[in-house]
Amino acid sequence: MSRAIFITRTDQERLEKLIQLEEEFAPDRKVHLEELKYELKQAVIIEPKAIPSDVITMRSQVLLKDLSNGEEMICTLVYPDEADMLAGKISVLAPIGTAILGYRESDRVERAIPGGIALLKVEKVLFQPEASGNFDL
Repeated sequence: MSRAIFITRTDQERLEKLIQLEEEFAPDRKVHLEELKYELKQAVIIEPKAIPSDVITMRSQVLLKDLSNGEEMICTLVYPDEADMLAGKISVLAPIGTAILGYRESDRVERAIPGGIALLKVEKVLFQPEASGNFDL
């Protein structure tokens, strides 16, 4: 399921640097890096001040609903070194993290994960740095 996603220019630049570093120092993440590269190539790049407030950007906190069982979860999309599943911080290199980047409220996200396919709905963007005036967070 391919659709347009929106990414800020700042996130694009940081993620491209992350990909370069990870390719050099963590080649075991190749599959996840390729998925992220693909998403970045397909994305519509927007200046941080112009990104709609309902788009998931880096360090956004979101409410997701698992459409297979109705469970809801709150998570924050973060860089790999900030990831902490117990605290709800999901790495952008994790399958779900890559999948939700750039999506908007009400979007449905489908992604292969260990153990099957995740079908999620973005219920609400609870916090987006850019909407709060934090353009460098």
